Parts: sequence; structure tokens; C-alpha cells
Amino acid sequence: MPNEILPSEILPSNTVPSKNVPSEIIAFIGLGNMGFPMASNLSRAGYTVNGFDTQITDELKEQSSTAPAIAIHEQLEPCVADAHVIFTMLPNGGIVLKVLQQLIDARSKPCTIVDCSTIDINDARAAHELAQQHGYTFFDAPVSGGIKGAAAGTLTAMVGGDESQLAQLADVLQPLFANIIHCGGAGNGQAAKICNNMLLATTMIGVGESFNLGDKLGLDPQILFNILSSSTGSCWSVNSYCPVPGVGPESPADNHYQPGFSGHMMLKDMKLTQAAAKSVSVATPLGEHSLALYEQFVAQGGGPQDFSAIIRFLNDKS
Repeated sequence: MPNEILPSEILPSNTVPSKNVPSEIIAFIGLGNMGFPMASNLSRAGYTVNGFDTQITDELKEQSSTAPAIAIHEQLEPCVADAHVIFTMLPNGGIVLKVLQQLIDARSKPCTIVDCSTIDINDARAAHELAQQHGYTFFDAPVSGGIKGAAAGTLTAMVGGDESQLAQLADVLQPLFANIIHCGGAGNGQAAKICNNMLLATTMIGVGESFNLGDKLGLDPQILFNILSSSTGSCWSVNSYCPVPGVGPESPADNHYQPGFSGHMMLKDMKLTQAAAKSVSVATPLGEHSLALYEQFVAQGGGPQDFSAIIRFLNDKS
């Protein structure tokens, strides 16, 4: 069974560690919609945070200069040179491996690297091997919880790597995660993430179909929500992230389907799920069909929208 390190075993969520201002320098590579708020939470907790991104905009510079401040570097080398722990949040495995090699070349001694990207399992395992060859401690730690979770410090991390070394990172991880689940060895964090997202993608399609059908049959969406959320159809895609505006807790549907978690990102993750399933000869017919639907959704302009906007794509197909 995966070994979960509960928040109570670290520190209560969103509290500053009960010690003096941390002396550790943290580097954060990849300051996008997820990376920047995560880096900000580390700075808010008292860490000195160096940040690097290939697209350093004036807006990013302005945001990083306000409290909690992040020192933005225009080159990777000075960003990572003195860091005790390095976090990465990057688009794909090829970039993760490239950046990993660059930061190894830029440093005089090993440190700990926590990669929060969602990437191919084989790329994650190659990153572990590369890091180990140079004496680095590496964790593949993809996250769940979206932009809101990143800002609130309430993400769930699914971690692959050495469990005893993971426990030593408790103080550094606390400002970022409400739940840290050790999933096993190298690449197992990525394995857990793609299993989760395959189920998420599939259930969101089912939820969208159910609400579309209910609407055509004359059901009030609020009434249908009340039934689904308290009956056997209950799931996160209904209860916490309902794709119908004005129904249930606030979700991207209430903000014109601004992500959230974009259609582009879900399509990327679904491709990873099917590549993984094929590599181990596991039949995932619902996952395969979900991938096809998200490909159509993105092809018809849904990529920049939240993935839950697939409910509108499904309705249009009717």
C-alpha cells in the first residue's frame, strides 16, 4: 500500500514552520500558473527563493518583486548554483531531462531535486538515474489540486523516490502540500498521477453527459446536482468541480471556463495514460475513448478552456 505522509506529520497546512527564518536557499524552475504560486508560498514561509523561467515577462518581474518576493534570474546557472533544494515544474519529460543536465553542469556539488511536472514515466525514471549518477537525490512528485491548490498551499503530491530521504524534506514541503503520498520507487509518482487523471478525465465526460441529458429531459440542474452529489453518482467532478454554471461549489464553469486545468493539459495527460497502458499491455477502452474526445475538444478550440468545458463540446455533438 502507498505510504501517506499526512499533514499532521509535517505541520498544519499554510503555517510558517515553527523555527527561525529558514537559512536554506530554494530554487524554483518553471514559474507558470502552478510554479509561481508554489514558489511564492515557499518565500512566504521564510525561504530565500530564486526563480527561473524561459519566459520572464514584465508582469512576472512585477509580481515577483512584491511580497512574498522571489529573486528572478535570467540565467539558469546563478539561480541553482547555491540552492539546497531545487523544484521544477516543466511542460514535458524532454525538458525536465534537459534542465536536469543543465543544473547538474551548473553546480559544484549535489543537492535534492523535486520535480513536480507531470511527465512520461520512462522520462521520470531516466531523470532518477541521471540524478543518481551524479550523487543527487531526485523525486518525481506530480501534483493534484490545480491553480487554486497551488495558491493555497493545499496540493496533493504523489511522490516516487526514497521514502527516508523524503521525510527529511518535511519543512520544505509543508508550505506547498496538504497531502504527501509516497507511492514507491522511481517513476511511481508519475504512475499514480496518470491513473488519477485518466479517471478524472473519464468521470468529467460522464458528468457532462449526465447533466446534458438531464437538461434535455427537463430536469433542473440544481435538483440533478442535489441527487448526484448525494447518490451513487457522487464523485469529485460533481461534488467539487461541477461543470454547470451556478451549480455546486464555485468552479471554472462559474468563470466562463477559465482554467483551472486546461483542455491542453488534460489532453497531454491523457496521451501519457494511453502510452503507459500500451507499454504494459493493459486495456483501457474508456481511457482510449476519453482521449479521442479530448482530442476533438481541443481541435475545436477547447484547449485554452478548462477541461470541464467539454460539457459544452458534448452538448454541441447532440
